[in-house]
Amino acid sequence: MSATSISRALTPPDIRARKGGTPIASLTAYTTPIARIVDRHCDLILVGDSVGMVLHGLPSTVGVTLDMMIMHGRAVHRGAERALVVVDLPFGSYEESLEQAFRSAARVMAETGCGAVKLEGGDSMAETIRFLTRRGIPVMAHVGLTPQAVNAFGGYKVQGRGASADQILQDAKAVSEAGAFSVVLEKVTEPLARSITEAVAIPTIGIGASPACDGQILVIDDVLGIFTDFRPKFVKRYAELGRDAEAAIAAYAEEVRARSFPGPEHVFGESAKSKRG
Repeated sequence: MSATSISRALTPPDIRARKGGTPIASLTAYTTPIARIVDRHCDLILVGDSVGMVLHGLPSTVGVTLDMMIMHGRAVHRGAERALVVVDLPFGSYEESLEQAFRSAARVMAETGCGAVKLEGGDSMAETIRFLTRRGIPVMAHVGLTPQAVNAFGGYKVQGRGASADQILQDAKAVSEAGAFSVVLEKVTEPLARSITEAVAIPTIGIGASPACDGQILVIDDVLGIFTDFRPKFVKRYAELGRDAEAAIAAYAEEVRARSFPGPEHVFGESAKSKRG
């Protein structure tokens, strides 16, 4: 499916219908200019809580707030015309109760204009997903490595090896049966991701999972080579904009110190037309 073959905005049912079809291309975005570029090529834009690490310098996603997600969600929605915009519910905004989850999700959708929310957790979040979807809030689920629980995992470790594989499979089935329209599989073993994709009725979106998934997602700053603090194995860099940006900034600073910038073409001369009476 080409990026120009659909003129209207994609919806959660559109993404759900892509199960077993053309793979779903997804990326994160956090700003309007990047959202405009991603929108021309991808089917789904995730305003991920990874924004806390890649834009705000936080050590993990745990410190991200609902206000932060709404601010970036608004920015991305302004730049998206075709892709489905999904906004992460941050840590602490949905786990306490069904009512808390609804209030947070409803606020995010009302204040950003997004088409769906995403939350982390499998079987333990099935009731929450069911509660939200029955009240008109589309939900993307997220199982495997769930970064908001990184402290419980003891780090960003591969999931699905040994006995934990059965639990992750159960998690994926539970969120599918609860009404999620898709599920992110993060940093799970390839055979397990393949098995989950075959076992559940909704599209699987892989990140460090399997090419057999119904779609893929990466963090935009990883793809562009802007975030360089660390590089997960599953990341493929398609550009090195961080390196290019540093070279450009170094050249600018050197020219400023040498007084070669600004040049005559960058300043304004006084003329009759430029004077104000």
